[in-house]
Parts: sequence; C-alpha cells; structure tokens
Amino acid sequence: MSDEPTVIVTGGAGFIGSHLVERLIRDGKSVIVIDDCSTGSWKNFQGIHPHPRLRIVRGKVSECHELGGFVAGAEAIYHLAAAVGVELVVNQLVRTLRTNLRETEAVFEAAARHGVPVLVTSTSEVYGKSNKEWFEEGDDLLIGPPHFGRWGYACSKLMDEFLGLAYAKEQELPVLVVRLFNTVGPRQTGQYGMVLPRFIAAAKTGAPIRVFGDGRQSRCFCDVQDVIEALTRLMSCPAARGEVVNVGNDEEITILQLAELVRDTLGSKSAIEFVPYKDAYGPNFEEMQRRRPSIAKLARLTGFRPTPTLTETIRRTAATM
Repeated sequence: MSDEPTVIVTGGAGFIGSHLVERLIRDGKSVIVIDDCSTGSWKNFQGIHPHPRLRIVRGKVSECHELGGFVAGAEAIYHLAAAVGVELVVNQLVRTLRTNLRETEAVFEAAARHGVPVLVTSTSEVYGKSNKEWFEEGDDLLIGPPHFGRWGYACSKLMDEFLGLAYAKEQELPVLVVRLFNTVGPRQTGQYGMVLPRFIAAAKTGAPIRVFGDGRQSRCFCDVQDVIEALTRLMSCPAARGEVVNVGNDEEITILQLAELVRDTLGSKSAIEFVPYKDAYGPNFEEMQRRRPSIAKLARLTGFRPTPTLTETIRRTAATM
C-alpha cells in the first residue's frame, strides 16, 4: 500500500463490510480491514483480493498492536465490527456484550488521539418496544428487562452510541452514529438467524420456509448497495457529524408476506411452516412487532433515498447462494 491516507473498516470481512470495502476501492481509496472473522468470511474478498490498495489484518480491533499507527495515517474509520444475528445474540450474550463494547471503545480511544472521523454502525434494536408507526432519531427508547438477552444486545449498541457522542462532545471527535434497519443482499448468511437468506435457502431446496411466530410482525428491508451509498454519503457530509441517522428502507412488509414473496419470486413449491418463538429461541425471547424507520433525516443530510427493490434483491441474493 502507498503512504497516502487510508480508510479503516473494522468488520470489513462481514456482509455489509465487504460491500463497503469494494465500494471504497472502486472510489480510489486505500483500505485497511481489521476483522477476526468470527462472523465474517475472507471469501467475501474473492473478487478484489489481492489488491495493491487493500490490506487485511486478521484479529480483534482491541488486540491489534498496529491500531495506533493505522489510525494515525487514516482519513476515516468505518466501525462495523460487532456481534450480529438474533441466534448469536440469544445464545452467546457474553460474547455479544464484550464484542460490542470492547471493540468500540478501542476504536474511539485510538481515533480521539488523532481526531480521525468515525462512523459507527448501531442498530434499529435500540428503539426497543416502541409502538410508534415510524422510528425517528430523537425518539425515547423503550428497552425491555435484562433477563431477555435481546435487550442486552440493544443496550450494548446503545452504549456504543453514548460513548461515541460523548467523545464528540468532550473531545470534539468527528463521530457519526448510523442506526441500520434490516440490511439484505448477496453474501448475507442465514447462519446466525438472518431471515431473508434462511427463507431463500429453504425455497431453493423445496424445504419448508420456517416463519417464527404468527408472521404478522413487520420489517423494512434495505438492499446492501443502498446502505453502502448512504454510509459513504454520510461520511462525506460535515453536517452529519455528531448526529444519529437512520439508514434503511421505509417500505414495510410482514414476515409472512416476505416468505410468500421469496417463494413466488423463486418459483418454489416450499410450504410455509409456523414455528413458536419459544421453539426457535427458547423461553426468554421477546419480539418487536414493527421496525419502520423515518429516513427523512438521511434524505435531508445527503439527498439520498433508498429504492424499494426487494424482489430484485431476492433474485440477486438467491443467485449467489
């Protein structure tokens, strides 16, 4: 790699991170990826590695001895390293909390020494049990009780937000918090409970499509390419620094409708099978019925609005599985 300023992407071997790395390389950036590959995969770089402007460092951010030197020469940090997936969160909560808290703290400490801008990805889970039709960035957050592991994940990501905004206020670190809403697309795996790749895998083999609960819970799914466009625009937007911004699509669909759409789009004959939450995740699980973002702030800051392309995203994702 050259001595020119680089962009650091933590969690860059993951689903979203690898797409972001590809975009940054196409934009002419030099990129350093730091990832322990606990949930990501080096296979996600098959199309671009080796590349003279890409350096891959395998390991945890908090254990990276070269982190200070990397950050000193960086123009920006995208912090995507985190525990992902409902199944992982429910079954490995200690790992989830340690990952989300320790790695983020290490990033902010290093960035603050050099004043390097940081975009940290948070999650729509922080909105908790709110019954609002739209989730807006300034809303109060309603988190459930601590013996439900899902809320531990939400709280750990919320602490990431508090820590980042504290650095922004006290040390004038350029920090931007992005709350992601159900990103989908090629390279996403169903290994940790992600719904769309699970449905696609079942539909392609003719296996039952397993819908948890009654299927009336709704989500808004955003194609990963739209998410990457939003992230890069936000990083380049000075007015976004110190802000919290929703990134997602606002087209709502129930999980049952999603299962039917996947089956119809792929021409599958799979049956739809309903599975009680207690059978899927155990007794201490609580679901959120809706997660629909207001993306007015994203549009106001960047001029960008994601496009509703779910059917096409299903086709593209299926083609790579």
